[in-house]
Amino acid sequence: MNLHGRPTTAELASAVQEFLRDEIMPALDGRLRFHTLVAANVLAIIERELTLGPDQQAEHEARLAEFDVSDDVKLAAAIRSGALDGRSAEVVEALWESVVAKVTVANPKYLATPA
Repeated sequence: MNLHGRPTTAELASAVQEFLRDEIMPALDGRLRFHTLVAANVLAIIERELTLGPDQQAEHEARLAEFDVSDDVKLAAAIRSGALDGRSAEVVEALWESVVAKVTVANPKYLATPA
């Protein structure tokens, strides 16, 4: 349940993004059109982070807990110290999952398989 009801912040970001892309951008050209596109893309990132972020954060924290660390800095320290040398495959998998989560928010097009 959302205390603030609807529209949610993700829905608001989506509405502004849609307005910029569908109503404003067609009337612009050059530099202003480019910067409007950048703004629309930023709103898309915000929308994805608002929508996906809480679950991604919980999953990331669970991955870190598997290595008995509470944050990325401590994971890096454990890797550097050699404490996780016997678990390299698990570490690589966890890091891969974290990178995929970040790219899913930042620009999911980068995850598409090349044709």
